[in-house]
Amino acid sequence: MSDGADNFYKSDKVTHQKVIFKNQYQMNVVGNLFMPKGMKQASKNPAIVIGHPMGAVKEQSSTLYAQKLAEQGFVTLAIDLSFWGESEGKPGHLISPEIYSDDFSAAVDYLSTQPYINAEKIGVLGICGSGSFVINAAKIDPRMKAIATVSMYDMGAAFRNGLQHAVTPEQRQAFIKTATEQRLAEFKGGEAVYIPGTVNKLDDTTSAIQREFFDFYRTSRGGYTPEGEKEALTTKPMLSSIGKFMNFYPFNDIDTISPRPMLFITGDKAHSKEFSEDAYQRAGQPKELYIVPGAGHVDLYDRTDLIPFAKLTSFFKNALK
Repeated sequence: MSDGADNFYKSDKVTHQKVIFKNQYQMNVVGNLFMPKGMKQASKNPAIVIGHPMGAVKEQSSTLYAQKLAEQGFVTLAIDLSFWGESEGKPGHLISPEIYSDDFSAAVDYLSTQPYINAEKIGVLGICGSGSFVINAAKIDPRMKAIATVSMYDMGAAFRNGLQHAVTPEQRQAFIKTATEQRLAEFKGGEAVYIPGTVNKLDDTTSAIQREFFDFYRTSRGGYTPEGEKEALTTKPMLSSIGKFMNFYPFNDIDTISPRPMLFITGDKAHSKEFSEDAYQRAGQPKELYIVPGAGHVDLYDRTDLIPFAKLTSFFKNALK
């Protein structure tokens, strides 16, 4: 647990309860709700909805963020996206960016109905892939008054183009063909197939990026297997549904979120930095790109000595005051 890694942090300054609510597809979404100890239930408090990295669950990264921000006076809600963790959705690990995005609006629905929440002061925070989902949601949900992302992945661009646009059009079409062939195989009764996600073992050919993810998802640092799941399949999406990311363009019309403020946080060593930079360039004002010195992509999942909690706190306090 070097360099401040503390994914399974347990705060003694907040209260916790599990909550369940329905999205617009009438699917149960499950979340961890945190409140500062001593919070006045009779007052109207600001709240933040927090989404986990793509392929992860709420116990990985987002619950850490939720507790740290609850310590600063916010009510926070870390959710499992549909088809992942404890939230509903069959088959599990299905890719559905539209439903993922709706889960954040459903969380706003839930918080807006709680007597201790100020419905005009609700923000959203997306980590990794959830960064693209909260942006997609915020474009059509003006109740999200402040939008922050950390180590954001544009899941559409990542699958269409790859990092640094390394995927050729021919490779893209071959991937789509493989996915649709697998879809047909499953329709005929075949077993589901999952794309790599995080590898289960390291060898001499394992890339630096996969090693970075392995250090979090496949070790005691951040590894977590939801009840009823197989450890070897955690983080791995269904191949047959992956084409839905090819048709996902969360940054289109991102400027329409303005004048609601946006904060993009990334590490200066993050392999994903290009996505935060792209979103920042396209976004309207007010906006800020905050680059954390010495931080890689996964560092900002749980390394509490690198995560800029003070920056997030000031952003949300100013935006939700």
